[in-house]
Amino acid sequence: MKNNSVKWVIGHKVTLCDQSDDYDLAIGETPAQVPGPPPHLHHTFHETFLIVEGEMEFMINGETKIYKSGQCADIPPNTLHTFANKTDKLCRWVNIHRPRGFSEFFKSVGIPEEEENARGNSIAPEVIQKVIETAPDFDMQIKM
Repeated sequence: MKNNSVKWVIGHKVTLCDQSDDYDLAIGETPAQVPGPPPHLHHTFHETFLIVEGEMEFMINGETKIYKSGQCADIPPNTLHTFANKTDKLCRWVNIHRPRGFSEFFKSVGIPEEEENARGNSIAPEVIQKVIETAPDFDMQIKM
């Protein structure tokens, strides 16, 4: 995996992996006690999370479920969802969006890992506002 870029996106560390196929692949780390994005849906993207370490709480269409290491959360288009790490341990995950294109959101709003205080800066009010304002440009409909 060459040319990977690492960004902090609203408190989550996201490594974007270059792909030659019609999907986006990201490897993520969510620190302990970090909430996820606001509830949202994608009209076009089918999203899958594979939890590889720890656990993550997902809300999918109003139902809350905890996914643990080795389990997948499958999120079809037009499915309201969010997630959070409510534990005291790091959660590592793999995320796939199909078709390709959602990685542009991470690139647009993410703070480069090498920037000083990248994690903290990724949850600054002006960054959160940018997420809310630009989400529709990336097929992300936020439902507050």
